Amino acid sequence: MTLRPDLAIIADHVAAGARVLDVGCGDGALMAELRARKGVDARGLELDAGNVAAAVARGLSVIQGDADIDLDGYPDGSFDYAILSQTLQSAQAPHVVLDHLLRIGRKAFVSFPNFGHWSVRLSLLWGGRMPVTRTLPERWYDTPNIHHLTIDDFRAFLRKRDVVIEDAWFLSGDRRRSRAAANALAEHAVFLLSRPQGVWP
Repeated sequence: MTLRPDLAIIADHVAAGARVLDVGCGDGALMAELRARKGVDARGLELDAGNVAAAVARGLSVIQGDADIDLDGYPDGSFDYAILSQTLQSAQAPHVVLDHLLRIGRKAFVSFPNFGHWSVRLSLLWGGRMPVTRTLPERWYDTPNIHHLTIDDFRAFLRKRDVVIEDAWFLSGDRRRSRAAANALAEHAVFLLSRPQGVWP
């Protein structure tokens, strides 16, 4: 099975044998890959009941839950990695979700669609309408995305919260983009984050 490009990057950079919590895990594709390839102990949290059923049918440990309200019960530092892929922009309180990720996991992977991509800018500039693109296929009234962020927005957000960026990858489709032009040229971003020393247990 071929993983979505951002998930493939995450899978490549998770250490073998790690304990992983995948928040918004979908049908468990990443968890299944990590289990098969790296012997990871993966747990998942997913809002959609159909996706939960599909993940459980794969023999994965996934429960139904909402990232906005169900992360409180996880103990500090209980996972090596907490993963939030393509979910941050749909969270009611992204800052709270990020705090939980960095509390629960020693490190966190966060990926999201970049609303600063040139195609989004052109759609607004020339068409005057909210964009519908390959990576943002829903219309304004049926999209789950409620917080439209760019790569530069996210970097500024992390600086304000003193979150450490350990690594970052930028993608258009499955092609890598340079860091320098990422805010305009990348459709997706993947960040590997850690908490600043002394801020959380």
